[in-house]
Amino acid sequence: MAMTGSTPSLTVDGIIFKEQTILLVMRRHEPFQGKWALPGGFVEYGETTEDAVIREVYEETGLKTDIIELLDVYSDPHRDPRGHTVSIAYMLSICGGALRSGDDASDAQFFNVSQLPELSFDHKQIVQDALRRKR
Repeated sequence: MAMTGSTPSLTVDGIIFKEQTILLVMRRHEPFQGKWALPGGFVEYGETTEDAVIREVYEETGLKTDIIELLDVYSDPHRDPRGHTVSIAYMLSICGGALRSGDDASDAQFFNVSQLPELSFDHKQIVQDALRRKR
């Protein structure tokens, strides 16, 4: 998605913990192609952020989820090299589906929270915030 103009783009990120692991996806496209990130993406026109995070997580991971709670809003104008994006991050629980990669993700897997790979965007900060909330 091209991001131009003077209005920030709206995105969502989903945080899914399973015991001491967290779900990450490998990005299929730039920016950060081949790097790990939280599942998520752009909110479509006319879509709620809640519907967007459930849709994006399903498209990228094959997992059906329910929202547990809003984690936070991340609005640093430099968080995305494509332009100013504001991301709303949600804590989610799995309620169905089967783990597989799809859409913008070339891989999807759970990582131990103490052995995370390098993360794209500001996702390291989001994960740290989620871990603090989880405790």
